[in-house]
Amino acid sequence: MEIVDSFVENDEGVLVENEYCRQAKIKLRLSIHAPYSSGGEACHDAFTDIIDCLTFDSGLDILYSGCDDVVSDRDTDAFVLSAWAMVNASLCPAATSSLDFPSFITKDLLCGSHIQNGDIHLSPEQKLALDSPFLAGSYFGTGHASRTIELDFTPSLLIIIRDGLPLIETDFTARCNYTLAAIGFNGVSTMGFEFVSKGFKVTNSSTEEFSGCYPNLNELGKTYQFIAFR
Repeated sequence: MEIVDSFVENDEGVLVENEYCRQAKIKLRLSIHAPYSSGGEACHDAFTDIIDCLTFDSGLDILYSGCDDVVSDRDTDAFVLSAWAMVNASLCPAATSSLDFPSFITKDLLCGSHIQNGDIHLSPEQKLALDSPFLAGSYFGTGHASRTIELDFTPSLLIIIRDGLPLIETDFTARCNYTLAAIGFNGVSTMGFEFVSKGFKVTNSSTEEFSGCYPNLNELGKTYQFIAFR
């Protein structure tokens, strides 16, 4: 293995030293044996198959390959072909290594440009959204004018309902309506609740009114069901 400093091209097209990785040329040595009955050509056929596999069916960067002459090995009663393949590789401290390299920054920052590439990697939040795309829950009304329901994320879509009841309740005596459900997405919502960081806030108000309709999303002792999408 031959290890040298690694250089990358910056935005101005100038090569600058890569402080956190090294460039390596790794020589893979092969010793291919074939029985006398198969002939020396079998060694070359096997070598061709190996190189084709490494070059076209693996992620290795094969720079070049070569071989010596086929020789006879009386100890194994076989034809033997010594061959090699030169591989180009970038060496960086492995994320799983327990060693602390003082010349390198932290591993999260070291591989940051690769890990943070959204075209090939999902963020922890995106992985969680795939594994658990929504959270279904409930809360009991406290009767307060407002309260915050805390979650471990800020919903992208939220629906609140009172089980078995209509979306709006009419009070014919007071000649007004009360909302018993709400919906919101991408930061906008219907009357009675709003998105907050890692959760949502609901209101129960006799003063917040629109066209004779009041929010009633925190009535004392009542159970509200919600579904929140990540």
